[in-house]
Amino acid sequence: MPNSSFRKTGVVSPEELAALNLLPPEDRLKKGPVVVLECPEMIPCNICVPYCPTKAIKMEKLIDIPAVEWDKCIGCGICVAVCPGLAAFVVDTSKSDFDYVTVPHEFIPIPRVGDEVVLLNKLGEGVGRGVVVRVWERNRTYVITVRVPKGLGMEVRAVWVER
Repeated sequence: MPNSSFRKTGVVSPEELAALNLLPPEDRLKKGPVVVLECPEMIPCNICVPYCPTKAIKMEKLIDIPAVEWDKCIGCGICVAVCPGLAAFVVDTSKSDFDYVTVPHEFIPIPRVGDEVVLLNKLGEGVGRGVVVRVWERNRTYVITVRVPKGLGMEVRAVWVER
């Protein structure tokens, strides 16, 4: 992907993700939780592939950009926990009142279910507040699911815990 802005900024844009077929189609987003892999570089990493229980994530070669078979993804979040680049997220924009976002969390303090947290975008900017609805851990990476205001599901990529 020549002239990619993420190589200069470190932040991959929605347009770049769409060009790489890394964004779920609108009809799939309406069906429930689904993975978003913000993994635009051809680097030697495929850890998400063997961990996906439904085999929704595919790579022909070790250095390929991952491909997702959207209708196979169940939004379980295992890829979120195992991704060493913290580039896997699960979004659920199918509800009418709130969106839900599942993000990796490797900061202290660890949020607890019911905590109100600051929602951060890819640039680390606060974009609102959300409520933690699920917390689990795998190999020291916590996976946090947050209920966020409607319309922020595709924007929130981290949380900040205020204690």
